[in-house]
Amino acid sequence: MSLMNNLSTSMISSSSSTFLAPTSFNSRTQSVSVPLKSINIVKCVATPQEQQNAYKTKVSRNANIAKLQAGYLFPEVARRRAAHLLKYPNAQVISLGIGDTTEPIPDVITSAMAKRSHALSTLEGYSGYGAEQGEKALRAALASTFYRNLGIEDDDIFVSDGAKCDISRLQVVFGSNVTMAVQDPSYPAYVDSSVIMGQTGQFQKDVEKYGNIEYMRCTPENGFFPDLSKVARTDIIFFCSPNNPTGAAATREQLTRLVKFAKDNGSIIVYDSAYAMYMSDDNPRSIFEIPGAKEVAIETASFSKYAGFTGVRLGWTVIPKQLLFSDGFPVAKDFNRIVCTCFNGASNIAQAGGLACLSSEGLEAMQEVIGFYKENTKIIVETFNSLGFKVYGGKNAPYVWVHFPGRSSWDVFSEILEKTHIVTTPGSGFGPGGEGFIRVSAFGHRENVLEACRRFKQLYN
Repeated sequence: MSLMNNLSTSMISSSSSTFLAPTSFNSRTQSVSVPLKSINIVKCVATPQEQQNAYKTKVSRNANIAKLQAGYLFPEVARRRAAHLLKYPNAQVISLGIGDTTEPIPDVITSAMAKRSHALSTLEGYSGYGAEQGEKALRAALASTFYRNLGIEDDDIFVSDGAKCDISRLQVVFGSNVTMAVQDPSYPAYVDSSVIMGQTGQFQKDVEKYGNIEYMRCTPENGFFPDLSKVARTDIIFFCSPNNPTGAAATREQLTRLVKFAKDNGSIIVYDSAYAMYMSDDNPRSIFEIPGAKEVAIETASFSKYAGFTGVRLGWTVIPKQLLFSDGFPVAKDFNRIVCTCFNGASNIAQAGGLACLSSEGLEAMQEVIGFYKENTKIIVETFNSLGFKVYGGKNAPYVWVHFPGRSSWDVFSEILEKTHIVTTPGSGFGPGGEGFIRVSAFGHRENVLEACRRFKQLYN
């Protein structure tokens, strides 16, 4: 997994894209000549008569879901990618959009899962339902690995099938009568789950925002940390560091201010630390490194981007006993009630993998995989820097945030896809603060990342 030096001449091997014929570019928007073959597309649509005659129940649609704008961001990106492949069936498409891992799970981890799986076929090794909160050994390992000396105990940790799932479970705990704040831009699950729960007003098209959500603008000018003096008080504050999509990581001083802000306002922080192991700077990897955080914060985390568990599904949420609702009732007890009602616990096979991740060999293997993706990130950052773009992120997260001032994010997304067959993610999909940016993911095979950067250079040089 060593860093390859000759970026400009590197190519994909046997599946190398021949769609980019050698050519010189005279402008930043010159298209690339692509040999194509024509295909016929048959669209199956319901006729007005069929729609009129369709049987309808008497059940009203959830009005909150009806507030949602178009599709969820990443399925929409996937839909456009699929449509592009219909248009260009021979194109060698490279996906640097959806943050899905690509490298194999280390053998020390899969071996543990295989052993647990095979044990299920024996009388001695079989197990059925487990504890909804997670296996004791894994909870203990999580506490000692990530929260040593931070006052977090084993039973403060709830093992789950991923941080994204836990975000929605937390929303069920909070209910519809709370107000929420979110970084702008930020991971869209925070806003969409708030809309579905009925915490928001209608979508306001003129400002590209939902009513009753406090959008905490994070820009290059403020170091991607909101000016808290301009943020209204809300019940819940969603905060991700290192941030998806900007890649920015909050400093100790900034998180200290955030915790004080929450305490002063009686708010609860939901702190998403899904990329903590990518941190290069000396910044906190857990919100609980900040004094007083256990009284105002919840932390969600995941093995997805550390061990390649995007398909295996395993994460955890930390809710300290000190975190109380306004009536003094522990938040953890309500979360436990929701977990026991809505969830039967993470897969025992996945949990065996999680325990292996936290062994000394597993931690070393995860660091190697993370190091590989960070090398990809460096390649992408250097490429866009060489082309004269303003580039952010990349140092503490596997995402590169590239600025295209004065341009629509979706237009840039479409231009890159159309002219280079590379999938990125439009910044506006993460909130109005992301307009004019695209997010480029470092999750990809090295040869694909190198080839993508070669195409970027041909398009924008």
